[in-house]
Amino acid sequence: MSKLKTKSSAKKRFKVTASGKVMAGPAGKRHGMIKRSTKFIRDARGTTTLSKADEQIIKPMMPYAR
Repeated sequence: MSKLKTKSSAKKRFKVTASGKVMAGPAGKRHGMIKRSTKFIRDARGTTTLSKADEQIIKPMMPYAR
């Protein structure tokens, strides 16, 4: 059987943890920070885990991620 390709856009943006959860950086932090509240910026630090519904969309794009 031929190898499956990983979607390049997904491998750049998401990481799968050892337990199988998908980690992603929060949205809305690329530019325009002056408009955002300090609370938003503080809460959007680091990475977050995706919801089950979003996870089902991303996982097929990364067939070899554990």
